[in-house]
Amino acid sequence: MQHATDTEGLISVRLGSDGIVRLSWAPRLEITGELAAAAVRIVDDLNGPIHRPMLVNMTGTAALTRSARSVFARPCSVSRLALLGRSAVDRVIANFALGVNRHPMPMRFFTDERAALDWLRDAAAER
Repeated sequence: MQHATDTEGLISVRLGSDGIVRLSWAPRLEITGELAAAAVRIVDDLNGPIHRPMLVNMTGTAALTRSARSVFARPCSVSRLALLGRSAVDRVIANFALGVNRHPMPMRFFTDERAALDWLRDAAAER
């Protein structure tokens, strides 16, 4: 398993033996354009030329700025993206992110990690 964390401990990214990238944000974080760009760089560096599915644990995220949504709407090395949250606030933030911009990959919000991973694995099996 490969693992990378940004210097401030706000973003944690790891590549599992199942080929799924897992990104977690620090709790109560406002995700800005700068943080979003840092996360994309970390994931792209980890993936190299390979496009992989990714699970983003956004539980407890405080906010997602317009500039962050803009960064996440750009192409990157992610083939399919599952957003994982627990609360109604997580769902609202995810739905706002999903509905506002066009995305270069399929994205869905889940409250159940197993369902999210199954959806990501289904994508890998389709290739």
